[in-house]
Amino acid sequence: MSEERHYFPGNNTPLGFFSYYGHILGQREANRIICIKGGPGTGKSTFIRKIAGHFAAKGEPIDYLHCSADENSLDGIVLKDKKVAIIDGTSPHMTDPVTPGAVDKIINLGEFWNEDAIAANKDTIIDLNEECSRWYRIAYNYLNAAKSVYRNLEEIYNSCAEDSEIYKLVAGIIDRVYTDSEISIMAGRKKKFFASAITGEGVVHHIPSLLTDMKQIYLINSPVGYPNSSFMEIIAEGAIYRGMDIEAFYCSMCPGEKMEHLLIPNIGAAFVTLNRYHDMEPWEIAGGDESKQEIILLDMNDHMNKSLLEKDADLIRSLNEEYDILLNKTVKNLDKARQTHMKVESMYVPNMNFTQISNLAEQVEEELEKIG
Repeated sequence: MSEERHYFPGNNTPLGFFSYYGHILGQREANRIICIKGGPGTGKSTFIRKIAGHFAAKGEPIDYLHCSADENSLDGIVLKDKKVAIIDGTSPHMTDPVTPGAVDKIINLGEFWNEDAIAANKDTIIDLNEECSRWYRIAYNYLNAAKSVYRNLEEIYNSCAEDSEIYKLVAGIIDRVYTDSEISIMAGRKKKFFASAITGEGVVHHIPSLLTDMKQIYLINSPVGYPNSSFMEIIAEGAIYRGMDIEAFYCSMCPGEKMEHLLIPNIGAAFVTLNRYHDMEPWEIAGGDESKQEIILLDMNDHMNKSLLEKDADLIRSLNEEYDILLNKTVKNLDKARQTHMKVESMYVPNMNFTQISNLAEQVEEELEKIG
């Protein structure tokens, strides 16, 4: 078995579909980036999964990039040792070649469909696509409403936070984590992804898979809406200034601004936000050798003014109820979008030559075997 990690390069957010696909593999670090083109139901995920299975059997460490529209579908993989990415390049991701031939390659699965048979369903496909877009618009409107509630929670927790105590906590962590590290003239790189996603099946996360190789794991317990990002950003900047690459995983509600989780692979340190939407017990995140992992529990509730929290207790309770209601409505409409998309897929599946697609996957496997 190979080492594997699972996360989302894109997400459903109050801003609509939010993409960090550009962070998957940089042009200079990549040996090959393969962009898969084709319509719904054309076998992109199956194609990607087949290649992943081939290299997983050989022990290649693999990152599995999940789809926020359907968590069980893959939008891509990264073969980490080979520095190869295979990515679904269709809407809404729209990943296109940047350095064609030298780095990027396009594979068009549309070459293996029966165009006449698909065209016969033109009006139905267009109607279903429009219906699918409508469900997404409704879902994103609910998410926008949820974000307003989230901001109110954030406002309350900001006013309750005991900043001086938090700064002491952060200073102690930085001193401990970076004890043997000096400031570097070469800044580290920052990659951005999502560890969890809002899907038609609810809020889904794969956080434990990201922590297997981490030696020191900080579990930061905090309520939904608590401003952990400033805490995370200070620690992240400390790593970057010391020449360390980091992986930052962002909040679905504030995708461009709020870091929820942080990995610093160079020193095996991880910082994970826990709340009721991604809650875990320490035993759930233990790697293969538990004795090599140190798990530190931090409770940010201990660093808030208790009297102020008590004063706003009824409001906090009400806001959490409203937030849950709006998020549930979001999920229901995302599920309607998913079900509608599956109907579109059913128009393509019978009209695809999957035998030829499977043969093509084997050809790609042979090509990638040559990359050291």
